[in-house]
Amino acid sequence: MGPASLQDQGELARDSKEAMESYRCLLQASSQLESILQEVSVPVSLKEVGGYIESQVAYLSGGRGEDSSVIITLPECSAFSDIPEEALTKVFTYLTLIPRTRQPGVKFIIILDRRLDTWASIKTALARIAASFPGNLHLVLVLRPTSFFHRTVTDIGFRFSQDDFMLKMPVVMLSSVTDLLRYIDENQLTSEFGGTLDYCHSDWILLRTAIESFAVTVKDIAQMLQSFGTELAETELPDEGKIIENLLETHTEKYRELKDAIRSVSKEGRNLLSSLETTGKQDDAQWDIKLDWETVERLLAQLRDMESAFDGFFEKHHLKLHQYLQLLRYEQSFSEMDLCLEHLMNQEKEFSTKVSTLAQTEQALKRMDSLESNAQEVMSRAQILILHGHQLSAGHHYAMALIMQRCNELRHRCDTLSTALQSKHSIFLQTHQLLLCLGQVQTWCDEGAYMLANQLVDKSQSKEGAQAALRDIERFLEGAPPNLNSGPDILTIEYEAVLTPQLQAQISRTFEKHAAVQQMIQNRQACLRKLADKHVRPIQLVAPRPENPPRSKSPLFSPKHGDGLKFTFDISLPGKRSSRKSPNPRKIEVIHDFQESRSCVAYSVDGDDSPDLLKRHVMRELIETERIYVEELLAVLLGYRAEMDNPMLSGLLPPILHSKRDVLFGNMPEIYNFHSRVFLQELEGCLEAPERVGACFLQRKESFQMYECYCQNKPRSESLWRQFSDCSFFQECQKKLEHKLGLDSYLLKPIQRLTKYQLLIKELLKYSSDCEGTSELQGALTAMLDLLKSVNDSMHQISITGYEGDICELGRVLMQGSFSVWISHKRGPTRMKELARFKPMQRHLFLYERALLLCKRREEHGDGIDKTPSYSFKHCLKMTAVGITENIKGDVRKFEIWYSGREEVYVVQAPSVEVKMAWLNELRKILTHQQKLLRAEAYQHGQVVEHIPLSPHLNESSKQQRLSVSSEETESGKSSPDPQPHTPKHQHNRRMVQVYFDVKNRAHQGLWRKKVQLLRVAFDSTFFLISQLARSSPLGRHL
Repeated sequence: MGPASLQDQGELARDSKEAMESYRCLLQASSQLESILQEVSVPVSLKEVGGYIESQVAYLSGGRGEDSSVIITLPECSAFSDIPEEALTKVFTYLTLIPRTRQPGVKFIIILDRRLDTWASIKTALARIAASFPGNLHLVLVLRPTSFFHRTVTDIGFRFSQDDFMLKMPVVMLSSVTDLLRYIDENQLTSEFGGTLDYCHSDWILLRTAIESFAVTVKDIAQMLQSFGTELAETELPDEGKIIENLLETHTEKYRELKDAIRSVSKEGRNLLSSLETTGKQDDAQWDIKLDWETVERLLAQLRDMESAFDGFFEKHHLKLHQYLQLLRYEQSFSEMDLCLEHLMNQEKEFSTKVSTLAQTEQALKRMDSLESNAQEVMSRAQILILHGHQLSAGHHYAMALIMQRCNELRHRCDTLSTALQSKHSIFLQTHQLLLCLGQVQTWCDEGAYMLANQLVDKSQSKEGAQAALRDIERFLEGAPPNLNSGPDILTIEYEAVLTPQLQAQISRTFEKHAAVQQMIQNRQACLRKLADKHVRPIQLVAPRPENPPRSKSPLFSPKHGDGLKFTFDISLPGKRSSRKSPNPRKIEVIHDFQESRSCVAYSVDGDDSPDLLKRHVMRELIETERIYVEELLAVLLGYRAEMDNPMLSGLLPPILHSKRDVLFGNMPEIYNFHSRVFLQELEGCLEAPERVGACFLQRKESFQMYECYCQNKPRSESLWRQFSDCSFFQECQKKLEHKLGLDSYLLKPIQRLTKYQLLIKELLKYSSDCEGTSELQGALTAMLDLLKSVNDSMHQISITGYEGDICELGRVLMQGSFSVWISHKRGPTRMKELARFKPMQRHLFLYERALLLCKRREEHGDGIDKTPSYSFKHCLKMTAVGITENIKGDVRKFEIWYSGREEVYVVQAPSVEVKMAWLNELRKILTHQQKLLRAEAYQHGQVVEHIPLSPHLNESSKQQRLSVSSEETESGKSSPDPQPHTPKHQHNRRMVQVYFDVKNRAHQGLWRKKVQLLRVAFDSTFFLISQLARSSPLGRHL
């Protein structure tokens, strides 16, 4: 169904009326322009007589004679007699039409210059003039030949022919130029006749060519504008979006071409006008030039009016077409959304509420949860469509009433669907609660029968045995379900809304069974009381026959005890499936104590600063700010990101920016989808139960990792924004959104929101001491702080340069920070080189799950905010070969990190003791995890391992020895953090201790005993050689 059939008739009629009014204005402007062109245009163009005009057969000098008669000059022309009669007629017609179009009824004076000619030629010329001249000929002034003979012949011939010529036209024969001045003023004659009128024939031709060309071009432009306007007015609106888009592109292209042509013609007219103005300012300016200036000025003014009318008409037509396309797309989206909602409504109606067992109810609740999840997603998209409809209406769309009607229909359908789902979900929850209550009663009855059947009769014969049995029964009765006291009638009234005949029958059967078991218990109590009160001959009691054969006691029969009212709800954890080994679903029991509830309510009402009230205030602030945050993200995505695909704004958007919008906005769409579809709804569910908000954060802990990707992209986004911040596209979008701040301020919203969460959680913790959910809140606070730290660490990680491998293979960044580092190597040349370094090196350490990177901090070249640090890679220590010495004497901030069995030792000085302990704790976690992996691997290979060291070549006992040895060495060498032994014997003892503890755990094996003996012999020999070297060599004494 096309939108044309759905449009409001009043709005469509008003829009059509406005369009027709604009079209009439265009036609009126075009008609006025055409009338002006008819007034100033000449039927004969200069092109038709250009050759004869250029040869000066005749010309208009611009001079005026008596009664403002126009002077046409026929100069001396040897080929005048050869000009065809038709051509001469066109020349005279063209020259006379120019004055007549401006001044109808004007008279003409012809100056025939024949001073060098003969009477025969004069007679022929006069005859041709009389036959061909089309205008009102007032006078013909003939300059007769100057030679005596020809002048005499001319006088004689003119006397005899004067009557003939005078009948046709007045002819005056002049002897000289002086006689000519008696008829025409000197300033109206050109220089060849002794006058002062300035005339250039070539300039006159150029001017006439320009004026006629301008008039023709204006006429063509007017016809094109009128034709295009008619085409737009007669365009029918199709029902396909692609065709409308093609129409928009085609019309816009034609409009731009016409605008270019109008600008070109206007420029030509202004140049012509300027030229005429320059000539007209002269004192002796010709009267014709002033008339030409007025003509061009009228044409330009009318062209501007027509252009303005055309612009208004095209703008309205283009807006109408664009709004029609918007309406068509909105209708298509509405139809698709309507089908989705209709499908969900049908699913909801087909969802039967007739369930009679607990398993059926739980299955129905799972299906209902799935249906509600799908419905929430569809309704979220419907809300976006409603928001889009409001935006169209705010933009003064011509179909505003229709769009608002669609929005109201969608809102009504969503509300109806949501209400139906909530109602049905409530029915299932009540049914589930009822079945749970009945199940508890059934379980209690079974346990009662089991208890009575398993009481030993012989032990109950004595007074003590009877009393013990009575106590067992009393304890059992105390654990009776609380709903047993209400009875079947109260239970029926309480669950009247969900009762079916099957459930009613089940309630009756359950309470009948309860009455039977209660009677059995009362009978047993009566018997036992008699035995306990009287000392009579023991009576053999017969145990009541149980309904089912005796069986081993099941966990299902273990009673629950509680003094208050208890409700049990089934919950399903999102994203996790229930274990097959445990058929029972997870449950949450909520116990209400009415006395405590009353006191809490009174405190909340009377005390203005009660913790519960303050906690609810914080919870409302969390939810309200979350809603605002989601709305701001949606405004950015619709108002900026989506507008990049808007063809109307394509001219304002640089092409390179369109291809980099994922860099500018990062993964903001993913963040918006998470918060709008998942997290906001979960927070709203915690409004009345703030204690659940901690679990909400912990459950979505992994989802918040998407912020790490956003923050890592932020430097690239800021760089791109700084490059294009002055773009007209962003200014236009900001204007449409009516935002006071620019896009860069809104791109900071995710980072600001991330830091806001931990502050709000702290406020909740402040008012939640010793309350339910406090541990979850503390865990949520820890998780959000860890997330902020992880984001900060990852921001530093992206600045590492020079690392050749794949840094992702090292695992997640656990910690990072700057330290002072001394390095010592076991190899000789390297060791000597490092010994010379007394000053510590400043290194930035990155601790990963699988490695430790040592980098050097460098400052990038740049100014201001462009100046960012980078980290040049220096060393990589694999965690599988790393060991630590936690304490070094002399400085509590130092600790050792040694590598490959102390082949390399790094003495690290932390900024503070707290930083040192934090790093040591994280290192210990990694090493402990490696120890567990090694144990598991050894166990899989069938090896019996007593102990596996935390770090390579060290076990627990050797670690303690290592701690003491490292402390002594560091204390002995105070001048350098790389301790050196003073004697070869000391060095020998040090190595012996190290190797001894490396192999101590393996010494019980026969294979290693021999190796230990060989190593000891080798160490003794080494000690002897070093001693000899120390005595005989200065270098040895130094070592």
